[in-house]
Amino acid sequence: MKHVSRPASSASPAPAGLRVFLTGASSGLGQAFARHYAARGAQLGLVARRADALAQLAAELPGAHLALPADVGDRDALTRAAEIYLAQVGVPDIVIANAGVSVGTLTECPEDLPAFERVMRTNVNGMVASFQPFVEAMRRRGSGRLVGIASVAGIRGLPGAGAYSASKAAAIAYLESLRVELRGSGVRVVTLAPGYIATPMTAVNRYPMPFMLQADEAARRMAKVIDAGRGYAVVPWQMGVVARVLRALPNPVFDALFARAGRKPRGLPL
Repeated sequence: MKHVSRPASSASPAPAGLRVFLTGASSGLGQAFARHYAARGAQLGLVARRADALAQLAAELPGAHLALPADVGDRDALTRAAEIYLAQVGVPDIVIANAGVSVGTLTECPEDLPAFERVMRTNVNGMVASFQPFVEAMRRRGSGRLVGIASVAGIRGLPGAGAYSASKAAAIAYLESLRVELRGSGVRVVTLAPGYIATPMTAVNRYPMPFMLQADEAARRMAKVIDAGRGYAVVPWQMGVVARVLRALPNPVFDALFARAGRKPRGLPL
C-alpha cells in the first residue's frame, strides 16, 4: 500500500531488493530519481514537505513505497521518517540527500537573513540529518551509498546567491569529510555537483543556463555515478570543465567576469 505508515514493534524488514531513501522527492530532480529507481524495482522511502504531492507520486510509481512527509529542516520529523523506513523496509542501500532550496539573497538586506538561515538549515543541516539515522547500520552491514546533492554553485561564490553558494560549498566540504571518515567501511559517500537542471528551482532564473539537462536525464546520469560509487562527479561533464576553469581563475579575473552576472530573484526560498 502506498501511504504513510507508522512504525510497529512487530515490523520486520522487507525481502531483499534495492532500498532507497530519498529526500526532496516530490518534484524536480527528486521526483526524477524516484521514477528512475522505482522502474528498477527499488523500495523507496519518499520524503518531502508536501504530503499531497508525495502521496500522488507514490501512487503513480510501480511497486510499493512509503510516502513520508517531513521537512528536512525539522530533525525530529526526519528522524521519525527514517525510523519508519528502517522498521518497515530495512537498512537502505542508497540514501540520497536531495532536498534543497534556493533563492537570491543580499547581505545588506536584513529581510534576507531568514532566507540565509532557511537555506543553510535545509541544504546543509538537512543533509546531515538525512544521513545520520542510517550511518551506523550501514557501517555494521559493510555496504551502502550516502549520496549528497551539491552544486557547481558551491565551487565559486556567485553574486546574489551568497546563501545558496555557501550552502553548497559547505555540503561539498561536509561530504568530503564524511567520505574520509567512512573510508574502508564499505560505505561509499558520493558527492554530486549538478549544473543546470530543468526544475521549478531553475524555472525562475532569467539568465542563460548552459548545458541544461532535463530532470529525467540528469537522474539517469547521476544514478550511473551512484552505482559506480564514485566519490565526486559534476553532471553534465561539460559543467565539470566549466567548474575546473572557474576554480582556476584568479580572483580579479573571476570578479570582473561575474560582477554583472545574472542573479536569482530574491524572496521566499523555493
